[in-house]
Amino acid sequence: MQSFGAWEPGPSLGFAGCDPSKMREFQQNGDEIMYQNKVSLIGFLGGDAEVRNANNRSFTTLSLATKSSYKDKKSGQYLAQTEWHRCVVFGKLAEFAATLSKGAHVQIEGELRSREITVKNTDFKRRIWEIRVNSILKLDRAEKAGPDDQDAEEEPAA
Repeated sequence: MQSFGAWEPGPSLGFAGCDPSKMREFQQNGDEIMYQNKVSLIGFLGGDAEVRNANNRSFTTLSLATKSSYKDKKSGQYLAQTEWHRCVVFGKLAEFAATLSKGAHVQIEGELRSREITVKNTDFKRRIWEIRVNSILKLDRAEKAGPDDQDAEEEPAA
C-alpha cells in the first residue's frame, strides 16, 4: 500500500504532473465532470433581504460583503478590500432568505451567473454578475434569552 505525505496529492485528486488539461474529477457514479461552476462565500449582509417579482416569478436578492486584507510592502500597513456580491435566491430557499436582515453572518453556495441589461433611456448594455444561490447557512449565534423568556420555575434568586 502506498503512503502519501501531508503535502503530496493522492490519486483521488487527479494529479497529473500539474497539467490542468490532464486533471479530471469524477462524480460518485464514475462519470467525468467536464465543467464546474461553484461559488462558496462567507460574509455579512449589507442590507435586509429584498423580495422581488419578475415574469410572474418571486425571488429574493441579497447583498453580501466579503473582506480580504493584505500587508502593504512599502508602508507595512494592513489594507482591507471589501467585495460586494449580488446574490439571487429562488424557490423555497427564497422564503428563508427573505427572513434575513442587515448584518446577518451567512455562508452561501451557488453558481456564478452573468446577464446583460440595457441601461435606461440608452442603447448601452451592461453585464452584471450575480450568484444564483442553492444553499444558505446562517452563521449567527443564537440570541441569549432575556429574563422574560425564562420559565417561572427558574426565577432568579434575590
